[in-house]
Amino acid sequence: MAFRRGRGGGGQMVAPESGTLYVTGVSPRPDATGEQYVTLSGSISGPSVVAHEVYGRFAWDVNQWPSIGEQIPVAYPAGKPDRWQLGHPGARPYFGSRQRDQRN
Repeated sequence: MAFRRGRGGGGQMVAPESGTLYVTGVSPRPDATGEQYVTLSGSISGPSVVAHEVYGRFAWDVNQWPSIGEQIPVAYPAGKPDRWQLGHPGARPYFGSRQRDQRN
């Protein structure tokens, strides 16, 4: 969740917009198992955006590998589709996003 700071010191929650990524390009599925890197390209459409071209790299479960033509749910701040995030169970951002063990 994001908060917008105002003069009053309180935070106002900014609701993300929901849209769809239409996949137009995907890197080949590797022969390895488990989580591997995938590069996606495509266009996002949503309430304030029509066919906005995007590109991203993610860690992805090879058993749920994406394909060209697939439509994947995304979320992004209103009017800022370049800050999109995927809503797919097989994906996660690839830089340092793995949950660490909190027992230390």
